[in-house]
Amino acid sequence: MTSPYGLEGRAAIVTGASRGIGLAVAAALTEAGARVCVTARDPDEVARTAQRLGGVGLAGSVADPAHLWELTQLALRELGRIDVVVNNAATNQPYGPLMDADPDRWREAFTINVEAPLRLVQCAWRAWMSEHGGAVVNVCTEGAGHVGPQVGAYGTSKAALLHLTQQLAGELAPKVRVNSVSPGLVRTEMARFVWEHSEDELGAGLPLGRIGRPEDIARAVTWLASDAAEWITGADLLVDGGTRVRAAHAAARGHAVHERLRTRAPDDRP
Repeated sequence: MTSPYGLEGRAAIVTGASRGIGLAVAAALTEAGARVCVTARDPDEVARTAQRLGGVGLAGSVADPAHLWELTQLALRELGRIDVVVNNAATNQPYGPLMDADPDRWREAFTINVEAPLRLVQCAWRAWMSEHGGAVVNVCTEGAGHVGPQVGAYGTSKAALLHLTQQLAGELAPKVRVNSVSPGLVRTEMARFVWEHSEDELGAGLPLGRIGRPEDIARAVTWLASDAAEWITGADLLVDGGTRVRAAHAAARGHAVHERLRTRAPDDRP
């Protein structure tokens, strides 16, 4: 049966693709008919992911511009084209109050969360998309629209990524569509310190009754990357289980996620 997404025969690059949202996105794109080129930092995990999905992979850091160009060349050489770029790789460090943030860690957050997506889009544009077109989807966060405790660097850098998405959408149209997906709390390793031991409680406070799963985000990314969204660019698709409307939800009991952020840290696991 032909996929309704119109991705058959196309090729996609997905960063941060060895686990969590990135892995789910790469799998969903593959299921929709695309071939994938994946990257993440761990060589073994990248190799396993590429083999599992029948694609190709290259281990490395998105903070390294040389890696991004090599990744682009690998995709073009092995897959023959680059139709989709998904910028998913991210860091939530430095974690804590901004007055305590180390300037080097702050710069690293922007290098990974903002500069790397721009550089990869530049690479794909120069190698393929400027002539043939394509679609870019950046993974942002629901938190980019407001402030929260301890996550100032993450939220600020993701807000910059959200603006970058809109800027690129205007500059690269009509050849390339550029959109973003902003997840709420999702059951990933990166967010484990928030949801672990409190998943049911946190989910109960959301209108849709559960926290997110990587597959929820993957479906949204796949749709935006596909021909089904061919008249959409510069948009941010909020996939948050109703986080933004919970104030009107009868079961809402305050901001439980913010309470977790105040009392836990990414490396503070029992």
